[in-house]
Amino acid sequence: MSYIIDRRLNSKDKSAVNRQRFLRRYKKHIKRAVSDAVSKRSITDMERGENISIPEKDLDEPVFGHGEGGNRARVLPGNKEFRAGDKLQRPEGGAGGGAGKGDASDSGEGMDEFVFQITQDEFLEFMFEDLELPNLVKRQLNATESFQLVRAGISEEGTPNQLNVVRSMRSAYARRIALGAKKKRRRDEILAELEEQMDDENHRKALREELELLQKKLSHIPWIDDFDLKYNITRREPQPCSKAVMFCLMDVSGSMDQRTKDIAKRFFILLYLFLQRNYEKTEVVFIRHHSTAKEVDEEEFFYSRETGGTVVSSALRLMDEIITERYPITEWNLYGAQASDGDNWTNDSPVCHKLLANKLLPLLQYYCYIEITDRGHQELWQYYEKLAESTPEAFAMRGIEDYADIYPVFRELFQREKPRVSQ
Repeated sequence: MSYIIDRRLNSKDKSAVNRQRFLRRYKKHIKRAVSDAVSKRSITDMERGENISIPEKDLDEPVFGHGEGGNRARVLPGNKEFRAGDKLQRPEGGAGGGAGKGDASDSGEGMDEFVFQITQDEFLEFMFEDLELPNLVKRQLNATESFQLVRAGISEEGTPNQLNVVRSMRSAYARRIALGAKKKRRRDEILAELEEQMDDENHRKALREELELLQKKLSHIPWIDDFDLKYNITRREPQPCSKAVMFCLMDVSGSMDQRTKDIAKRFFILLYLFLQRNYEKTEVVFIRHHSTAKEVDEEEFFYSRETGGTVVSSALRLMDEIITERYPITEWNLYGAQASDGDNWTNDSPVCHKLLANKLLPLLQYYCYIEITDRGHQELWQYYEKLAESTPEAFAMRGIEDYADIYPVFRELFQREKPRVSQ
């Protein structure tokens, strides 16, 4: 049996295979660190890498050892201070871990937590693992720009990276059998004759010479030859891809203080990075609204300081107009995400409910609403709750109170559905 070990190195002489194995082993620690990092970062450095700390106790490797055999008798000393079941007080300053706060001492030892760096791609991979746009379906495409390399057979010519190891070893094994089978049969016959008691010494000498020649010929059969090498043939196959557009609606009215706006921006930064990383043919439409709504670019959406009153329905009306003009439902998957503190102009919340229920939700694949407030839900939330009850598959809503809630809520809203198991 042959084993092929991948020892290719990535940057800084680190084994790519070992690194992936390490990341899988400490996946729980990495995901927790990623979640904490999202709530602590500013919106300008949301996608960079991260330092991950792993407690020393979790790095221990399980080992097996031989116990002491035989019958042994021991006398164990007792003590006057403790009995079985007593709880011992933890030493001041901690027991290692590099996080002690006690005074300096001339005794004791410990071990710092293990810290390593994950790259930007690895950080985003853990951040958006098991997430997807709900209810995404294939729509009609005007042009196919996505291609995938697919297997198209085997060839005897190719480049080393296309080498088919299994086919090559199988061919080499068949060739060795074909070239050596007759010689091995003759060798076995000679060995059987030599074991017999023969008086003719000349005949025995001839057999030994023939055996030596056969052994030499068998040893000259190469283990693998250029003739044995087989290569995979690949071809580019066009892949149908789904076109989608995400509408991002952010409330920038006067009731939204700086902290609330920052939480909303962090949520939309996560959403924007998620779409950029996971989907190629996805467009994002940014809409800011106060008393009036306006479609803006990415820079103005996240950094403009414009503010005003609060009329949420203005954003929904603008969204409906843009869909009618630019995004026919026969070609596009339509999505919406709205962030607000819940405050709205008197009598406008019923209008928002009507616009969503009668015009937008029948066109959309999915719409999510997050309300950022620690004062209790407003009237807009109460009207949106009716939509969540009547169309739970297309409408979702969550509340956010603090920065730590952003990432968990984001994962809840875009969690990949588990496949249903047929009974």
